[in-house]
Amino acid sequence: MSISYKDSGVDIEAGEKTVDKIKEIVKSTFNKNVLSGIGHFGAFYEMDFKKYDNPVLVSSVDGVGTKLKVAFMMNKHNTVGQDLVNHCVNDIAVGGAIPQYFMDYMAFGKLDPKVAEDIMEGFGKACRENNVALIGGETAEMPGLYAEEEYDMSGTIVGIIEKSKILNGNKVQKDDVLIGFPSTGLHTNGYSLARKVLFSKYSVNDKPAGLANSIGEELLQVHKSYLNIIQTIINKINVHAFSHITGGGIEGNTMRVVPEGLSLNIDWGSWELPPIFKLIKATGNISDEEMRKAFNVGVGMIAIVGKDDVEAVKLIATELNEKCFVMGRVE
Repeated sequence: MSISYKDSGVDIEAGEKTVDKIKEIVKSTFNKNVLSGIGHFGAFYEMDFKKYDNPVLVSSVDGVGTKLKVAFMMNKHNTVGQDLVNHCVNDIAVGGAIPQYFMDYMAFGKLDPKVAEDIMEGFGKACRENNVALIGGETAEMPGLYAEEEYDMSGTIVGIIEKSKILNGNKVQKDDVLIGFPSTGLHTNGYSLARKVLFSKYSVNDKPAGLANSIGEELLQVHKSYLNIIQTIINKINVHAFSHITGGGIEGNTMRVVPEGLSLNIDWGSWELPPIFKLIKATGNISDEEMRKAFNVGVGMIAIVGKDDVEAVKLIATELNEKCFVMGRVE
């Protein structure tokens, strides 16, 4: 008896059907710099270096982590793509870079074209919102490596910046002020701990007192992009640094851009812990120290500015309909 590739668990027709479904989503993110269509071996993107004296390419690669487990439980797949794009965008935006293009990788236990399309809708939405071209990607079917109903993903972002404008923390100095910008939830970090705590007592559809949505909906809140806020601040004031609050928390990430010999004095009472974090903390009896290491605890991005620029940042936030608050100083 002859055995086919499909018999081994890989469905080439399903893969072709998925490509057909996502073509229009991908094309909706294209701009004049994209030279290749869908299906080439490599993706071609023409960079315009004429307006730069010394252009530097900035890149980052990341995944969504075990937040995907919540998406599986909810059977909701149209937001995790946004999480991935926005996380990658923020990682290079805090260095001052303007993102240009994004590439994705998805691996399935068993490829479901509808699930793949939902994920791609999230990629497309976030790419359009960040003015980023989705120029290439890879979709793999790996029976035996992943469970049939599960998948994993990663993404790579590439941006550009003038070398003299790179924000790497060398401007940060004593008495600088930390201005926090709220997160939309857990973003894409701390989910292993959150799941262990919450799902020992609740289901994804439970809505404990204090939450505006079900636990599953709260955990799937989209990782916010701070690109517009960051670029607006950069264009209006002499900002010293930005910090994207991901794994390691506020102190772990912000110390990346604080020069040796300086430290952070954070006023942890300057903002209220959002309800989802209060629930995690209370349910798991988790210490403040552990919460602050595992989660962003409500702060997704921090701007570090001179004390004379604090009011200017607040005004910019108001004009952009964004919230912010002074949350500490550099010492």
